[in-house]
Amino acid sequence: MTKHYALSLKQPWAALLVYGRKTVEVRRWATTRRGPVLIHAARVPDPRPEAWAQVPPELGEAARLVGGVVGTADLMSLAAYRTPQLFVADQSRHLNDPSWFTPPYLYGFVFANARPLPFRAYPGNVRFFTIEDLPEKTG
Repeated sequence: MTKHYALSLKQPWAALLVYGRKTVEVRRWATTRRGPVLIHAARVPDPRPEAWAQVPPELGEAARLVGGVVGTADLMSLAAYRTPQLFVADQSRHLNDPSWFTPPYLYGFVFANARPLPFRAYPGNVRFFTIEDLPEKTG
């Protein structure tokens, strides 16, 4: 059995990441983890209209998938946003509104080689979590 690391993101951010529209996931904590990461769509989506305004029509269906694994990407590096200016300078990669910066700093998980996978229902968790085996496709 292979152990996979996974990271849960609220929708629409999970879909935007696995379809390559977003390449940086912003968190309040740093990580030293690198390599392949399964992208999990949390059960509860982001309620902010400005998040959903980022979704092009062709990703609407993918952005509505919640409560399971939706893709994979390689975690390549970590960006540190210690000022609002650094956060804004990277906005095209993380897609967050400049007002979302919160001191003292935020971290950007820099992803590459993202791709969607067939949806697999799976419970999420905070931070990184492991998945021993992906269940068969559901629904």
